[in-house]
Amino acid sequence: MPALHSYWIWIHVTAMTLAIGGFIVAAVLNVLYLLADRHARRSVPASSGPAAAPATSGTAAESGFGAILRRLPGADALDRLSYRTVIFAFPIWTFGIIAGAIWADEAWGRYWGWDPKETWAFITWVVYAGYLHARATAGWRGRKASYIQLIGFATLLFNLVGVNLWITGLHSYAGIN
Repeated sequence: MPALHSYWIWIHVTAMTLAIGGFIVAAVLNVLYLLADRHARRSVPASSGPAAAPATSGTAAESGFGAILRRLPGADALDRLSYRTVIFAFPIWTFGIIAGAIWADEAWGRYWGWDPKETWAFITWVVYAGYLHARATAGWRGRKASYIQLIGFATLLFNLVGVNLWITGLHSYAGIN
């Protein structure tokens, strides 16, 4: 296929793969943040209030999963690290979309064709842009912002799996037997 004999394929695919990796790392950090935050909220004794120290080693709260969470950075550090990872991946995702549009113009004579993969890449871009905007301007931190990031990751997963398997388009494998 002549469209695949362009140097833009390497630029576009490399950028998108790198951005996807960054979004995956951010999502894992985000889930760890949510778990660490939940654990911290549950391990504070109700009578001592929010300023109380977490339970000490050897208690039921520290056995099992709590012991693993103790080895990780604190919830706030995980939240910041997840945010910074999205800040790294988002411009690369943006560049990947632009590189794909340039490649599409070279291959098919149009920059944008509302192919399902293009559309879901844009939806993913909008959700992550909303997440970054909420963090930067509205001051959203913690759980509220984490939920937006998880929605962005869900759109990314649908773009990677759902579009490829279930929706027919230029980028998909739907209907191939």
